[in-house]
Amino acid sequence: MNEKKIKHYLIMAVSTNHMLRGDQLLKNEGLTTSLVPAPSEYGSVCAIAIKVKTIDLEKAEIILKENDISLQGIYPEKIKKLSGLVEKLEQAVISDDFLKVLKKIEEGEELLFEDIVILLQTERKAEMDALFAAADRMRLEIIGDVVDIRGAIEFSNICRKNCKYCGVRKSLTDLERYRMDEDEIMEVVHQIHNIGLQTVILQSGEDLWWTPEKIVSLIERVKKETGMRITLSIGERSKEEYALYKASGADNFLLKIESTNKEIFKFIHPDDDYDHRVKCSNDLRELGYLNGSGNIIGLPGQTAQDIARDILFFKKMGINMIGIGPFLPAKGTPFEKYPPGSVDMTLKAVAVTRIVCRRVFIPATTALASIDKDGQTKALKAGANTIMLINTPAKYRENYQIYSEKNMVDLKSADKAIKEAGRKFPPYLKYKEGIVL
Repeated sequence: MNEKKIKHYLIMAVSTNHMLRGDQLLKNEGLTTSLVPAPSEYGSVCAIAIKVKTIDLEKAEIILKENDISLQGIYPEKIKKLSGLVEKLEQAVISDDFLKVLKKIEEGEELLFEDIVILLQTERKAEMDALFAAADRMRLEIIGDVVDIRGAIEFSNICRKNCKYCGVRKSLTDLERYRMDEDEIMEVVHQIHNIGLQTVILQSGEDLWWTPEKIVSLIERVKKETGMRITLSIGERSKEEYALYKASGADNFLLKIESTNKEIFKFIHPDDDYDHRVKCSNDLRELGYLNGSGNIIGLPGQTAQDIARDILFFKKMGINMIGIGPFLPAKGTPFEKYPPGSVDMTLKAVAVTRIVCRRVFIPATTALASIDKDGQTKALKAGANTIMLINTPAKYRENYQIYSEKNMVDLKSADKAIKEAGRKFPPYLKYKEGIVL
């Protein structure tokens, strides 16, 4: 490769801690850097690299060496081009602005804020089809055709928070509350482990009855008895708690930002602080978690510009798992009579997130399946690559409704979406032609 043509290099550190420290050191020395997903040949799906300009590479190496930052390697950035995108649209009715952005995608150039807004604002069918096709192509070439399937257990609907949109908010007095105990949870963990799933999502409201000691006990049992990967989704906790769970065996953590517009965030989260939420995400990243976030499409006052900023936030933060779903109203909440979010805007956000953030996990969310019977199929065709099954026991399931009329996502519905999207089941799943093996 001609070094004169290489615009950037990717620096891979040996650990998340070294990568974050190294990135900050380079920034402190005035170098322009960014955190980006590592290409498949350099690391796992969620690996992150420090991107530096070629002219800054020698200085960067000196700074990192002087500060004892251990490196896995330094690699030339390979531009992911998607040839043929524009050629296929020669007879289509598309705007000049959209065509310019599509050409940038085709050439592997990074999209600017203005480019992302153009993609999100399009309402022409030909343009939306082209956007979804570009995202699906990016997904195919970077991730492949296999859909990752995970199992979620919603183990408590008790919450200390009063988020205005949420169907398990603290002030809902008519909701029947429940809390599964450790043995109940482990029974379900073994069920999903027996069908081959490799990741269990342990999700709950912010239920402080589940103390650090109890959560550690649960994590250790899951690891000892099944060896499964563990995603925690239990809300805002201290960095010390996050560190304890990581040391006990937790692998991933899902903590959605919901919106990066601070006014909207405050409006929907009356007892939360935006900067503290971001700090929690930073803490999780620094501790080496595979970091999950996401947003809600269709929140009151939200614009395409807000969604564009959300996507750039995911990229800047090096988020590994990005959940994007439409707003759906929940009975009894302050937002009960608000209109649901747009399916089309949600799918556009999924597609643009794939194009901008590239090598990340993007679920075809349950919320999409709840608002559109073909929603998960459409999301898979627009760049999504993950489905999360709902494995909460039936006797509790109806009382864990973040939004009303939540659709059931099980192996049968996942099978339908994957086949309709022309995608592949993961080889680890003990399931074939509608039958659990």
